[in-house]
Amino acid sequence: MTSLRNTALGLAMGIASASVAAADGHTELTIAIVNNGHMINMQKVAEAYTADTGVTLNWVSLEEGVLREQVTSDTATGGGQYDIINIGMQEAPIWGAAGWIEPLEFGAEYDVDDMLPAMRNGLSHEGTLYAAPFYGESSMVMYRKDLTEAAGVTIADNDSWDNVKAAAAAMHDPDNGVYGACLRGKPGWGDNMAFVTTVVNSFGGAWFDADMRPALESDEWKAAINFYVDLLGNYGPPGSEGNSFNEILALYNEDKCGMWIDATIAASFLENDNVAYAQSPNAGNPVGANWLWAWAMAVPTGSPNSEAAHDFIEWATSKAYIQAVGNHPDFGWGSVPTGTRASTYAIPEFQAVAKFAAAEMAAIESAAPAATDIKPYVGVQFAAIPEFPEVGSAVAQEIAAALSGAKSVDEALAASQAAADAIMSEAGYY
Repeated sequence: MTSLRNTALGLAMGIASASVAAADGHTELTIAIVNNGHMINMQKVAEAYTADTGVTLNWVSLEEGVLREQVTSDTATGGGQYDIINIGMQEAPIWGAAGWIEPLEFGAEYDVDDMLPAMRNGLSHEGTLYAAPFYGESSMVMYRKDLTEAAGVTIADNDSWDNVKAAAAAMHDPDNGVYGACLRGKPGWGDNMAFVTTVVNSFGGAWFDADMRPALESDEWKAAINFYVDLLGNYGPPGSEGNSFNEILALYNEDKCGMWIDATIAASFLENDNVAYAQSPNAGNPVGANWLWAWAMAVPTGSPNSEAAHDFIEWATSKAYIQAVGNHPDFGWGSVPTGTRASTYAIPEFQAVAKFAAAEMAAIESAAPAATDIKPYVGVQFAAIPEFPEVGSAVAQEIAAALSGAKSVDEALAASQAAADAIMSEAGYY
């Protein structure tokens, strides 16, 4: 991927969109979304929006990695395929600064101050909001308390990785289709590397040193990746190198996972009544052990339907939308998108059904995206620099190869270091 650093800031300006006004004069919006549950639900809830406004909504639903690739390519080149795009905290500030997406301003009723500060700050550049969060998340442990009780083990908040491994081993029963730990293995900077980076953080590692040189062969990285490969290789489901959020969600709801460490938003889709929650484990460094992310909505610069796109985003990320999902006959209060607004957590109907709410809020509030002495960059499970998607994607392939057994951990990290070093050097960091 070409670095934003080397791309003209006005590239996306003035390009005609593939979404145009229909012949009878009404507006059509083409919206690129990730194929996660809350986004899929939105298509149904938004039927009322079309009925009220006459705006036709054309949905392009894509798997996470494909969405990132296509949206980045289209937005960077001003391709104009989409009026609204799903992006997150890695992209929003950088793309906003580059002029690729439009700043967002909403009316007083929207109540931007109700937005959780972590989400608002992560989607802004120099105080200007460039993407509105549809749902927000951190990460936490979700586990089968019936299985931990039967095995005589416990999982505590901020537990040690050694205790987590012991719990996974105790619950692991592959002969009966139960795997001790289900964790992301599918390659992608926002797939396996989202989880893997938090493990590395918890071991005291970082993507880059103080001079922004890749540090992927450090002792901390080696310890973390060896632990990850061992844990998932011994106590995970077969073919874990192909599993990300949706695949593991299906496994969990088929009662095949003892524990799952992943996005807090998953809790609203878990069907087993025996689920319990704990804050993310660490190996001595709790800073960065749980990630921070939002799937948000933005408007590519130059869309001829910009005003209609802004109006839709204002509705889809509003308090009214939360109410619409909560009162929808197909969904209800257990299915509302969370992690964006403080007011959601004060709704009595939501509190009554959302057993995960307190754990989710604790995880979001404890996430630490700011630069530290260990990591000289903003971001928890990513680095907020233009080159990170390319670096992260290259390393993701190597970690997946280590997980599958195609390479040793040392071989995978050596190849990761070489790839990352080449990218950062070419980008002019040193």
